[in-house]
Amino acid sequence: MDRTLLIGLDGATWSVLDPYVEAGVMPALGELVGRGTRANLNSVVPALTPPAWTSLVTGKHPGGHGVFDFFQKEEPDSIHFRFASSQDVQSATVWSLVGDAGGRIVSLNFPLMFPPPPVEGAVVPGGMMPWRQLRLGCHPPGLFDRLKALPGFNPREMLDMELEVKAIEGCPVDEQAEYVELHIRREHHWMAVARHLIETEPADLIGVMFDGVDKLQHLCWRFIDPACRPEHPTPWEQAMIERCERYFRTVDGVVADLVELAGPDATVVVASDHGFGPTRDVFHVNAWLEREGLLTWADGAGAAGADPTLVGFKEVTRHVRALDWSRTVAYAATPSSQGIHLAPSVPLAQRDALRRDIADRLRALRGPDGGPLVERVWLRDAVFPGPHEGIGPDVSMALAGGGTLSILPSDEVVVRRPEVRGHHREAGVFIAAGPGIRAGAAVDPLSIVDVAPLLLHTLGLAVPDDVHGRVPQEVFEVARPVRTVAAPAPVNGARIEVELDEEEQAGVLARLKALGYVE
Repeated sequence: MDRTLLIGLDGATWSVLDPYVEAGVMPALGELVGRGTRANLNSVVPALTPPAWTSLVTGKHPGGHGVFDFFQKEEPDSIHFRFASSQDVQSATVWSLVGDAGGRIVSLNFPLMFPPPPVEGAVVPGGMMPWRQLRLGCHPPGLFDRLKALPGFNPREMLDMELEVKAIEGCPVDEQAEYVELHIRREHHWMAVARHLIETEPADLIGVMFDGVDKLQHLCWRFIDPACRPEHPTPWEQAMIERCERYFRTVDGVVADLVELAGPDATVVVASDHGFGPTRDVFHVNAWLEREGLLTWADGAGAAGADPTLVGFKEVTRHVRALDWSRTVAYAATPSSQGIHLAPSVPLAQRDALRRDIADRLRALRGPDGGPLVERVWLRDAVFPGPHEGIGPDVSMALAGGGTLSILPSDEVVVRRPEVRGHHREAGVFIAAGPGIRAGAAVDPLSIVDVAPLLLHTLGLAVPDDVHGRVPQEVFEVARPVRTVAAPAPVNGARIEVELDEEEQAGVLARLKALGYVE
């Protein structure tokens, strides 16, 4: 089996990477593009970390693999949500398929790998997991003790769920410099683990994901995007611009190191789960649903005292107590899913008509500039076809100008933030380089579900016949025949409940206010 290296850059976008390459900040990435093939990589709906990375490693859209958000609806007709985990991935992945074919993998910092799935090789999970449980998260047993012996090993800096909140909700100005410095250290920590495992563990597929790109772009977009930087920066702003540049130099350095460690004969694939762009507007979707007569807040859950620039990431699933369910027929449970759910009380016979009605009302909305507030609207059956369609939102949307969704009460439906922020866009990045890959080529946009078939194909493996993606032959110098194989049967084992101690609950649940049934 040939060796393939997958480098994940969470949220990477060409509008940021290209200027850094041109300025000499990211020479290794520029060299990789020069000897390989590049493209835009279109994400899934929603363009969000958990469903998008899951689509990348399964080759399926969310309706096929079952992951829609950081938080999962417990059942199609439930109003309760819980943290998503590896047990919500209802599909084979490139990690499991390589093992099934007799190969071995190394998977580092990818989301929804906790509890660790039974794969052949080494796993250090990423995403929203408690850093204190990293010993349980590492696979195989005993791996954590090996990593703990590495100089400078720091699991808290590698995995801190509070970072997700700060990236989306923001953090105080006096903490932003350290926030960037932390991510510089964090990528070095992950690189040290990657180096150790690549040098000590035989692996056919090596995957390493760096998520600081996403975190910094959320919070520091005005220091990163050349089009949004201050024209006359203050000394502090200039220091932030230089600090963010140093972060991207760090990313370029770890890309260079990984490519060298993988060896000259390895196929290298660089991919992001979605892109990024600037935004200021916050759409308070539940406040809008209230105005439309589709949602009613419970007593005491109004907008008084609420910060209208926040999106409500800390209040996820408070809707269980915050809404009057006797008078609510539609609601948004999370700001990240970009979707609206119908209440369980809506009769089945009325659901299709209500979905279409909500979609039409969203299309008619106008933003502060008089243009459409909502760029695109999807009904569930059109965007999430598959066995897990019922878990997804009934209506999904993409806001014009990359606007952000809020689930909080508000006196205003649309609020403009005082400063530009970064938010997700559909078009991410893709690079492939190595033996047989076209050099210096740019091809039409690929779909994120094409990456898993491509990875399997570069390893000489057959592609399951149930994937939604394809092997993009246009990246090769010469088209290669693709073998297919019957998809493995889904594995539905008993759910493992992960217990959090008091400190973890204080640091995770109390901060995110993530579980509606936890007071």
